[in-house]
Amino acid sequence: MVSLFERECTLQRRHQKVVEEALSIALTAERRDAMAAAARSAAHAAGYVGAGTVEFIADAAGFYFIEMNTRLQVEHPVTEMITGLDLVEWQLRVAMGDKLPLRQDEIAANGHAIEARIYAEDPDKGFLPASGTIRTWREPSGDGIRVDTGFRAGDAITPYYDPLLTKLIAFGPDRPQALSRLVEALDSFEIAGVTTNLAFLKRLLRHPQVVSGEIDTGFIEREISALTRSAPSLAALDIAAACVAVLLREQSEQTGSDSPWNRTDGWTLTGRRSRRLRFREGAERYDVVLWYARDGLRLEFGGRSERLQFVPRQGAVFDMCLGDAPERVSAAWSGRELDLNTPRGPRKLHWVDPFLADISEAAAGGRIVAPMPGTVTRILAEPGVGLQRGAPLLVLEAMKMEHTLRAPADGRVKALRCAVGDFVQEGTELADFEAGAAEAEAV
Repeated sequence: MVSLFERECTLQRRHQKVVEEALSIALTAERRDAMAAAARSAAHAAGYVGAGTVEFIADAAGFYFIEMNTRLQVEHPVTEMITGLDLVEWQLRVAMGDKLPLRQDEIAANGHAIEARIYAEDPDKGFLPASGTIRTWREPSGDGIRVDTGFRAGDAITPYYDPLLTKLIAFGPDRPQALSRLVEALDSFEIAGVTTNLAFLKRLLRHPQVVSGEIDTGFIEREISALTRSAPSLAALDIAAACVAVLLREQSEQTGSDSPWNRTDGWTLTGRRSRRLRFREGAERYDVVLWYARDGLRLEFGGRSERLQFVPRQGAVFDMCLGDAPERVSAAWSGRELDLNTPRGPRKLHWVDPFLADISEAAAGGRIVAPMPGTVTRILAEPGVGLQRGAPLLVLEAMKMEHTLRAPADGRVKALRCAVGDFVQEGTELADFEAGAAEAEAV
């Protein structure tokens, strides 16, 4: 029976681990030895055979047993990184009846490893699970970087399973270097087509208290507002990147590309002409005008007019220059939904088609719509019955979690548009709600 040191799993949200590391900077050598001895004693007492994880909670006074997980856990790679051992191989060998290959005094820990769990979820919407098709997947690499995943570009993320997409692990000779490598790797990780918690993880791991190790299990909940703050308004460079993505998309869809009439660089034979584009990010709307002239393309936005140039590169990457500000951007489309990855971070926009009604803009305030794809498991309100604000209306289940939709104001449900067992997509109308009718008679 051997123990392979400890893993620090304090950074949690709703009792679910978000970041794990080994070793723990909160433990002294004496407490580490005592905790490892207690874990071995628990396994001996149970006559346990195989890989297992004993969990403790600790404070300044001591440590206390919580439970034992009779398996490897999601965060086992950080233990592998500091010990150089393959725990999956060990587990299989034990299952085949082999003896452990090393004694306790032959096992040593070197350096520091940190793992971040990347989920398909939207932190700005209360961490609701997200689904969709992965359009872009560019994972980081380099010294001390490990990526454990089963996904790639083109894969569909469905609402039927846990939203974990990948584990990103960084190793370094000490904690500061491991943390620095992890943050740098998160910055270079590109996932488009499905919403993820990448931006949340970047803010979390840059927080001064996380950097210094001054954390407890309630840290994320206390700092949730700062960690999930909405992205700033789109900059002119973001708008320019969106326009370039539209032009390149149209160029790729055109036939007879040798025709001068299909040019997208702004050149025109005489005079100049303009084109208006509109984008939406959440509730914000952005209008931009592209001017085509003999000297090229100009972008008019926010009271400014600047020259816009761009060159497509391999894949969905392009170089552009707005005025005298060059940068490289990648773009991924899903219908009219555009995922941009810019030097300022990822942005998700909707390209508004001027010839089609915008469903979200046309939606009446009294419509209850699904905030995510999921299955209707319970309907808790009857049409015509008066309800107070916050009263539960129905329950959606997605990715092993239940989400209750509630009345947005005092009023009543006028009509239901769904039934128990229905699978609905994000934005599907579930009920008509009438505000100000809380005194309606029950039916």
